[in-house]
Amino acid sequence: MSQFSSIDLFVFFGYLLIMIGIAIYITSKGKQETTQDYFLASKALPWWAVGGSLIASNISAEQFIGMAGSGYVVGMAIASYELMAALTLVIVAKYFLPIFIEKGIYTMPQFLEERFDHRVRIGLAIFWVLLFVFINITSVLYLGGLALNTIMGIPLIWGIIGLAIYAATFSIFGGLKTVVWTDVIQVVVLIFGGLFASVLVLNALGGGFFAGLSELVEKAPEKFDMILDKANSEYINLPGISVLIGGMWIANLYYWGTNQYIIQRSLAAKDLHQAQIGTAFAGFIKILLPLIVVIPGIAAFVLGADIAKPDEAYPWVLNNYVTVGFKGLAFAALIAAIGSSLSSMINSTSTIFTLDIFKTFFMRSEASKADLDSHEHDNPTLSDDDEHKLVRVGKISAGAALLIGVIVAPLLGNLDQAFQFIQEYTGFISPGVVAIFLLGLFWKKTSANAALWAVILSIPLSMLIKFAFPQLPFMDRMGIVFLICAGIMVLISLIENKGPDAKAIEYEKSIFYTTPAFNVASLVITGLLAVIYAVWW
Repeated sequence: MSQFSSIDLFVFFGYLLIMIGIAIYITSKGKQETTQDYFLASKALPWWAVGGSLIASNISAEQFIGMAGSGYVVGMAIASYELMAALTLVIVAKYFLPIFIEKGIYTMPQFLEERFDHRVRIGLAIFWVLLFVFINITSVLYLGGLALNTIMGIPLIWGIIGLAIYAATFSIFGGLKTVVWTDVIQVVVLIFGGLFASVLVLNALGGGFFAGLSELVEKAPEKFDMILDKANSEYINLPGISVLIGGMWIANLYYWGTNQYIIQRSLAAKDLHQAQIGTAFAGFIKILLPLIVVIPGIAAFVLGADIAKPDEAYPWVLNNYVTVGFKGLAFAALIAAIGSSLSSMINSTSTIFTLDIFKTFFMRSEASKADLDSHEHDNPTLSDDDEHKLVRVGKISAGAALLIGVIVAPLLGNLDQAFQFIQEYTGFISPGVVAIFLLGLFWKKTSANAALWAVILSIPLSMLIKFAFPQLPFMDRMGIVFLICAGIMVLISLIENKGPDAKAIEYEKSIFYTTPAFNVASLVITGLLAVIYAVWW
């Protein structure tokens, strides 16, 4: 560990105090009287807030620490998660958001009940709460605590507790509105602070940004293979062409198109146009992110970093190559990423628990049993007292999720590449979820029983294939399980429905019309990706 200078400490702690003050101010000025206020920021977000919050929610310790660690081992190929996400965002904005926003939904499980039935909603709601708490929140807390320990010497458990308290100031009392508006500030800090770290380590390598990049390519050309061949030891994690036309699409469509803590930002936009432009804006930032989160890992490899495991690569770069003053800023960027992602995960965990689990099982009075699931916050079956009760439950469940994360996070100490761990174990359920959403959205014959079987079979099928074929890359496994689940759903639906399902979604083709601004942004994103893969194939 290197000692921070007084300037670095001033920058770092000054940033934390300013962000906490801003969060408290927004919370005190905002209202959280209804579920729409607390969980959807009163549906008033402009495009730039949507896009900034999407990135701030996405980029966290698993990218700064985990992806840099994978960059140290794999190289630029790991950036396919970021680059292909940019194209996925365009697809989600054009084909998913119009339906979700027209339906006026609050949560993904709520949509599943409207399209299928109560069983599908509850099954996936419970799973998502468990996933967010025991995989997402805990891994971010652990990786953040690891960074604090490596860079500042803070004991792991105290670092985890400190991060939890920091995230709590955004996520528990102010709801989504506080989360998003602090995200807008934090995304600026994480991008510029992260870029500073990359620029400085590249400058140390080659005397300048582009000269440093050239030095990396010259000294470690194998780290710039975007598509790995079977001879590469990391092929099992990034299996060649599958990153372009295979299982990575399942991971990305699941994450960007069905993941509550991501899609919730778009659902809170002022209107569909703002949601789509904001999502495209996030796509542009995704193309930039490999410079921030992967290049430092490759640089650590080329510089012969003295580290015990790959996930120490990014802290090592900060300690050794980021200069006085900028070190505090770069570390503030890391904490910004951790704080914004944690607050987003916590808010969305409480959203699903409150609206899909608690409301369903504990608020079914005789007066409202028939239509309690209505999403309108001013629905006459939900009184002001009921609205206030749900907001209180949201705050309590947010705190409980954070507390569980603090308890479980230290147990993740044996992880090697945390980013790959998160991707693989999320991939146990994502194939079934993607099959449910794709068929449910775009094939009218899809039945509720078909969706339920996809929920039931996704994890057992994934586990069976994992243990039966241990050498099969998990990304290919996701693609195979998706095809099996989709095939089973088609078969069951054809048996049960001769025509459209009773709950099939009806919409006009015009719903998918997009503005010229969005179309131009989509073409530019696609063109940039084509150039990147053509150069570094």
